[in-house]
Amino acid sequence: MTFSILTYDEKTGVYAGAAATGSLCVGGWVLRGDIESGLCASQGTAPSTFWRDDALRKMYGGATAASVVSDLTQSDSGADHRQLAVLDRNGGTAGMTGANSVPFADTIAAPNQIVAGNMIASRDVLMALLDTFRATSGRPDTRLIAALRAAETAGSDVRGLQSAALLVLSPDAPPLDLRIDHSDAPLDDLAALAARAAKSPYADWLAVAPVLLDRECAPQDGASPVARAKGS
Repeated sequence: MTFSILTYDEKTGVYAGAAATGSLCVGGWVLRGDIESGLCASQGTAPSTFWRDDALRKMYGGATAASVVSDLTQSDSGADHRQLAVLDRNGGTAGMTGANSVPFADTIAAPNQIVAGNMIASRDVLMALLDTFRATSGRPDTRLIAALRAAETAGSDVRGLQSAALLVLSPDAPPLDLRIDHSDAPLDDLAALAARAAKSPYADWLAVAPVLLDRECAPQDGASPVARAKGS
């Protein structure tokens, strides 16, 4: 039903994740993240929104990805119908695929990176996600979209795609949380939205929003946000 990727860059401190599905609203259902916690993707036949929110709370308190996955999945009697991928604030990863997940379904976890998928054509979809993200340079959103495109080409959700989303969390920038909820070409639309978000005037305004490294950031007195962002 869904394939997703979660990543962490040790050099920049950036967490970046993306997901796509043959149903609606994948961003609202699957992806969650917090710059002080990490990322998670909760998906499957009956995905739990409680898993993703509980995962972030636990990781904010210092829990590892492995302990989060164990705690959440073992205490849920419906876990066999769900899938979970977690990346903690130190880059640790862990995942779980319920026994009743629609095949092909699996996770592949590595340090700082994890991919997950269910109702996808084969394991090739997951390998395409990982390999393409690793091989692509540039902004995190550009790399994520390239990975999603490669996964689609490798077999995708067997139903095709209707929605796609990405989430980029940076210490020195506001969150980039983009969602295409219903589209005949969600990856094209996501790429267009990401490109628009990187341009003026939206990108200029981001320079005056609070970030982890400057929680009190704001426009200078008497200056408009766009003027402040341009340094005037």
